[in-house]
Amino acid sequence: MFLRVPQPTDPRPVWAAFARKLAFLAIAYNLLESLLSMGFGWADSSLALFGFGADSLIEVASSILVLWRLQEEAACSTAADLRRDRRATYWIGVLFLFLALGTVLGSALQLTTHRHPATTLPGLVVSTLSIGAMLVLWRGKRRAAQVLDSSALAGDAKCSLVCMQLSLVLFLGSLAFWVRPALWWAAAAAALVLSLYIGREGWEMVEAARKPDFRGGCGCH
Repeated sequence: MFLRVPQPTDPRPVWAAFARKLAFLAIAYNLLESLLSMGFGWADSSLALFGFGADSLIEVASSILVLWRLQEEAACSTAADLRRDRRATYWIGVLFLFLALGTVLGSALQLTTHRHPATTLPGLVVSTLSIGAMLVLWRGKRRAAQVLDSSALAGDAKCSLVCMQLSLVLFLGSLAFWVRPALWWAAAAAALVLSLYIGREGWEMVEAARKPDFRGGCGCH
């Protein structure tokens, strides 16, 4: 099977191959999700949905960094692997900061302009599909990061987790607006709060990668 999860006793190359498959799958899915979300958002005048599609491109970039990190993956202790892990961790952290900034700006714009979609159906459909897909990717990425002891892969797993959380915000916000249109602001307010967590995670990754004693690992130590 394409996504057969390796056994904990399987050698590193098997887990590295599994992580690459997850990265390619994440790129393909998020590109499709981005096109659908931005298309629906434009047609439905939904700023939240359009912004959600733009955010999906962040995970595409994160997955590309993972593929670069896994080039010629050898033992975790090699100097080349450690350098790639440091750089990938740093840039994934930067992507988190951009995602946090974009989320803040999008949420603030939606709140100040009172923008809300004409219908909640596209948001409910896209967010439901995304929650399921991101859950699968997050669990697989987290396991691979633990076995390969890579802070870059752990950061990429957090990226999938954040995408799942944003999907949940979009789903609950769309559902709330469908039940009670006066709650048009709920999704934007929740995303604004979530952006604080996203920004903190990104800053911690950047700071960890800049430490002289960076040693990789899922804890970003």
